[in-house]
Amino acid sequence: MTHYDSSETRDPRERERALMARLPGQVAHAVAHTAAYARLLADFDPRSVNSREALSTLPVVRKSELLDLQKAARPFGGFAATTWGPGCARVFASPGPLYEPEGARKDYWRLARALYAAGFRSGDLIHNTFSYHFTPAGSMMETAAHALGCTVFAGGVGQTEQQVQAMGDLRPRGYVGTPSFLRILLEKADDMGVRVDSLRKALASGEAFPRSLCEWLRARGIDAYQAYATADLGLIAYESPAREGLVVDEDVIVEIVRPGTGEPLPEGEAGEVVVTSFNPDYPLIRFGTGDLSAVLPGASPCGRTNVRLKGWLGRADQTTKVKGMFVHPSQVAAVLKRHGEVVKVRLVVDNATGADRMTLRCEADAGSDALAQALAATLRELTKLRGEIAFCARGSLPNDGKLIEDSRQYD
Repeated sequence: MTHYDSSETRDPRERERALMARLPGQVAHAVAHTAAYARLLADFDPRSVNSREALSTLPVVRKSELLDLQKAARPFGGFAATTWGPGCARVFASPGPLYEPEGARKDYWRLARALYAAGFRSGDLIHNTFSYHFTPAGSMMETAAHALGCTVFAGGVGQTEQQVQAMGDLRPRGYVGTPSFLRILLEKADDMGVRVDSLRKALASGEAFPRSLCEWLRARGIDAYQAYATADLGLIAYESPAREGLVVDEDVIVEIVRPGTGEPLPEGEAGEVVVTSFNPDYPLIRFGTGDLSAVLPGASPCGRTNVRLKGWLGRADQTTKVKGMFVHPSQVAAVLKRHGEVVKVRLVVDNATGADRMTLRCEADAGSDALAQALAATLRELTKLRGEIAFCARGSLPNDGKLIEDSRQYD
């Protein structure tokens, strides 16, 4: 079978109807069973949240805010609908620390779909080099592999020589872990004279996966794909054999919003990835990942019909300090919102004159002195800092989701 299940090839309109039909129930569940959403969504009727337009009116909860929220309400900031016991199999800690629950359901993190797209099948032995302690990555992949009927060698991180020896002895068909560590293992195997040519497939995550490394692995006979997943949400999107972007998972709603805001952007525009999950144990609604991406037009040639993401384009939190004052993307977005004559903005911070300088570059059909003065006044009002205004033609600013570009040079 080419696809994990029939949901991957649904008519996009059918998928959208199904997601929007599920959405009010998930919002109601979050309000009823979590203290955080009972407070955040107190003024919203869950039954009315049945479209993307309605969803876009809800507040975005950003990962960058979660640390303070969890400190105020341990262990999960009031966002979990589960408690200790049979329904919560494990709890993990990511750097921060941020704590994440793992429910007892099969394939809790939903990564089996990504493994299947990467060619993994029942009966495969998988060498898992993700961490098994503190962070959930090892369990995320292992529970997915078990859902497919695969056997897992729990390699974990480090111990390169022992990992190579295990690969030589056990002859696994697949690898899961970071792409850079796979290369380290293969090069160490060459040095040790250990045959690891049983490896034929890999699913990589946790870091950038450059095309050059993908091709290097292919030359070694390994077909490697990537998955985009987080400890909070599980699988968000995954690579298919078409290798044209990352296909969004069937059990999440993904929005691309202007950084620092909750405003959805049109297809093709780069912005922050905001995800609504249907996880009943950790029902995150409009969760801002802090990652930048963009929606690719059209459908994947592999036959999967869901929306595709361009891939990881950087971080949305571009907050920087200028003359001792923090400047946030939300402030730059607020300048744009106040001036309808401007299509797009980018705040460039440099120190070419020896001191910090801000220049707000603005795409506008008709720049004028009056508009420049108005923009400068708004910028100063919102940031408490002076800035220059520079007009430029439509389409001239990069489509990378950045609202703030820090180009300062330091000797």
